[in-house]
Amino acid sequence: FRSDAGAPMISRLQGIVLSRGTDRIEIETGGGVVYEVEVPLTVLQEIPSVGDVLELRTLQVVTETSVTLYGFVTPQERILFQRLRTVKGVGAKVALGIMSTFPSERLARAIVEKDTVALRQAPKVGKKLAETIVLELSDKVDDLIGFVPKIEGVGNAAQQAVRALVSL
Repeated sequence: FRSDAGAPMISRLQGIVLSRGTDRIEIETGGGVVYEVEVPLTVLQEIPSVGDVLELRTLQVVTETSVTLYGFVTPQERILFQRLRTVKGVGAKVALGIMSTFPSERLARAIVEKDTVALRQAPKVGKKLAETIVLELSDKVDDLIGFVPKIEGVGNAAQQAVRALVSL
């Protein structure tokens, strides 16, 4: 893996959770190095308590003014974050806000189903940005949605209800 700047990327961290904030955690590795990692709220809810061991998939984002680590529990979360950042108008902070609003599979499903109303629930996502996200990603995130069985003879509304229940 390579970061935006072409430098080696920190792709995983394993260590002890030292602290938890509302949007970030600190992890101390076995070598004694402490990393601050920004995480979406949906990921923070899955992270164990302070003092427990944790492994995160990370993405290192390098800009002109900062180097920031973003952390995710699953590879699919990290991939979705990366794909969101490819959309014009979606930087790391906006992508983090979007992923804090929805679990990753639900977010991917909203994009595939072109549900701009749902996407607009995320902070800093208005009508235009929601439409841009759908336009640019609706055919690029279906691989991040788990298998939902197709039920023969069931109408579209019922199928949507089944998908909603499975995503919960």
